[in-house]
Amino acid sequence: MLVLNKRFLRNFDWFSFFVIVTIASLGLLFVFSATYKPTRPFSLFFKKQLFGIISGIFLYIFFSMVDHRQLMRFGYFLYFLVIASLTFTLIKGSVGMGAQRWINLMFFKVQPSELAKLLLPAFIAYFLKTKKDQSLVTFRNFIPILLILSISFLLILKQPDLGTALILLFSGLVLLWLAGIGKIFFLSILILSAIGTPCYWKMLKPYQKKRLEVFFGYGTNRKERYQIEQSQISIGSGGLVGKGILKGTQNKLFFLPESRTDFIFSVICEEWGFLGAISILFLYMILFLRLLAIAARLHCQFLQIFAVGLILHIIISAIINIFMVTGLLPTVGIPLPLMSYGLSNLWTTFISLGCFNSIKIQGR
Repeated sequence: MLVLNKRFLRNFDWFSFFVIVTIASLGLLFVFSATYKPTRPFSLFFKKQLFGIISGIFLYIFFSMVDHRQLMRFGYFLYFLVIASLTFTLIKGSVGMGAQRWINLMFFKVQPSELAKLLLPAFIAYFLKTKKDQSLVTFRNFIPILLILSISFLLILKQPDLGTALILLFSGLVLLWLAGIGKIFFLSILILSAIGTPCYWKMLKPYQKKRLEVFFGYGTNRKERYQIEQSQISIGSGGLVGKGILKGTQNKLFFLPESRTDFIFSVICEEWGFLGAISILFLYMILFLRLLAIAARLHCQFLQIFAVGLILHIIISAIINIFMVTGLLPTVGIPLPLMSYGLSNLWTTFISLGCFNSIKIQGR
């Protein structure tokens, strides 16, 4: 099941690995800056993030050695366990910041929605691969996938975690498009979404409605608009080259909420300025373009679906987070992959990229 030989070292994606470690290391630097105090320079958050990155690198290498066919197969069956975990989370999950998203396992907490993002591509790819008539694509083949995707979306939405639920939904729909579900399906989805908009509005929590209202310009500076306006002030005050590490006033004076997690990109913009922000965006861009180019060269459709699904949630998360902190999208609880503080998201990202590297190494 594990592969470690000359072929592994030769086909290992060293370039992507270097970019991944660089982004994660820069993220650690800004977690340090966001949590720094003169009396305690190295905060508990910094130490946990450092542990998360080191262990994440080991996870990346380990999953790069695992046979991708076994990853796909085990991922399919494990996804049913994820559904059970999501259900359990709603019943006896650990509550934090008004949301019930975690399962407490004594020494650490697990967020099943992160596992859903990781294992959904394996579920979809393996399910389609095992169909008897793979050459004939019919809507009937996609019904079980749509059912599982809908259940997952509703369970995560109920936590409530609208951001992760939407990432899972969008990732699943893109994979179904790659599998050939057809344009009529997406046209039907658009029509039903437009008709059901009033119902969707009623389903939202009060704080979610306020976030949408803020996005459209409503709310006061001291209340509803405070978070996004402080983020935009941080971004704008950085200028061309920034104020320097540990010198961001919005960050150090605690005006910027969630600076170590969802709004870490605002800290980067304030302390490294426009040039620093562009450098981070460039690193993400070359990483994503390289991974998509590798996936495009795969000859097996099901392997291609699996590979794209592994990186799709990372790409969507990065885009949503950056658009969110700049005010181009409503505020949702989506961390910036590899950079924001949080072990569950960090490990999920490293494992996803490790599984992708396994496909790159063995897929030919």
